[in-house]
Amino acid sequence: MTPAHAHFSPLARLLHWTMAPLILAMLFIGVGMVATVSHAHDTLVAIHRPLGVALLVLVLIRAGVRIRRGSPALPDDIPPAQRLVARLSHLMLYVLMAAMPLIGWAMLSAAGYPVTLYGPVHLPPVMPHDERLYALLRALHTWLAASLFVIVLMHIAAALFHGLIRRDGVLSSMTGHGSQR
Repeated sequence: MTPAHAHFSPLARLLHWTMAPLILAMLFIGVGMVATVSHAHDTLVAIHRPLGVALLVLVLIRAGVRIRRGSPALPDDIPPAQRLVARLSHLMLYVLMAAMPLIGWAMLSAAGYPVTLYGPVHLPPVMPHDERLYALLRALHTWLAASLFVIVLMHIAAALFHGLIRRDGVLSSMTGHGSQR
């Protein structure tokens, strides 16, 4: 889809700027969870699980908005290779944002742990209880979290490059401010 608009829709911007700090928080909470055995661990887990489910819902809505509304066109002077990298990196962001909570849910199911949303509200298991499957999914969750962190850093770097160096309207398309292309 090649839209004619210069900015993302207000809903797309709201979802982006809501999810961005939540995803960064999830990455750091995840690191904190595996790095501590203190009482903070239980608190971090209690935050991580329902926040992961909330992010899954938000990314599904966001993907629907992106499919329906598309995204603003990149400037004409962006080389084809960079356009491809931009498309692939956005696709990877969406895939990882959806995969991380799904794999986390499957991992906890395989470990025999409930995914607690709030108090007695739990998600049903999506995998059978299996220690080997749990170990595989835990390793996958860890590797994909590292991959998501790297892609988020690249995304931030690209946004800053477009906003501060090129000043070509790519960053302003998501902030809703600044130059029009």
